[in-house]
Amino acid sequence: MTKSRNLYLIPYLAWMLLFVATPIVLIVYDSFFDVEGHFTFDNFQKFLTPIYLKMTLNSFWYAFLITLFSLLVAYPAAYLLTKTKHKQLWLLLIIVPSWINLLLKTYAFIGLFGTYGFVNAFLEAIGIGTRQILFTDFSFVFVSVYIFIPFMILPIFNSLEEMNPSLIYASRDLGASPWMTFRRVVFPLTLGGVKAGCQAVFIPALSLFMITRLIAGNRVITLGTAIEQHFLVTQDWGMGSAIAVLLIIVMAIMMIATGNRGARNTIR
Repeated sequence: MTKSRNLYLIPYLAWMLLFVATPIVLIVYDSFFDVEGHFTFDNFQKFLTPIYLKMTLNSFWYAFLITLFSLLVAYPAAYLLTKTKHKQLWLLLIIVPSWINLLLKTYAFIGLFGTYGFVNAFLEAIGIGTRQILFTDFSFVFVSVYIFIPFMILPIFNSLEEMNPSLIYASRDLGASPWMTFRRVVFPLTLGGVKAGCQAVFIPALSLFMITRLIAGNRVITLGTAIEQHFLVTQDWGMGSAIAVLLIIVMAIMMIATGNRGARNTIR
């Protein structure tokens, strides 16, 4: 029985080896070479210059904003989903847009936010007038939040569904207000879902580059944009790989720091 189970692991392990471990090894290897193919540590030293440090701060700041707004929208939405009659249907309607290609959704927002798009047409109709919506920080954060919302809702929804409702009833019977019940019972018990959702949003938000180019017009410069530029424009694969390696390390640290360490969801 054990041998047959191990056989089922072979495709998974082969996939992880070929498409996860091997690319990471190649990126780490390339990070130690310059444009001319000479072994060097200059790529990592260059990352400590003010330009790249500013990019790093920008990346973390925008990733934080995207995660925060996603959480503020997703938690109430997930809570309302658990109270609806056809929750599975509504959940499916939230998930379906995530199946659409990211590039198509981005171009759709270019049409909506453009000078002659629907949003500006509406603003013109109500007397506000045309506004520059594209190529702004607002449009970048808004589109990013829209794209990442399903990845925040799903783990929170699952945590709310798994929560024992008798604990809420007990809290109310003991005289706790709705806010006290949420703060002392509901939120601590769903903290694992919140952490998982934040990981699913914050980590990919750190390396966004397509949305920064198409929606923000390169006004928003992040580490993902820098990696794209080094690989596709300057052809400095070593520097691009060095940034990618540092991003991978940061992501791994964050996953370890925010991971669930056993069943520590307690009511205080």
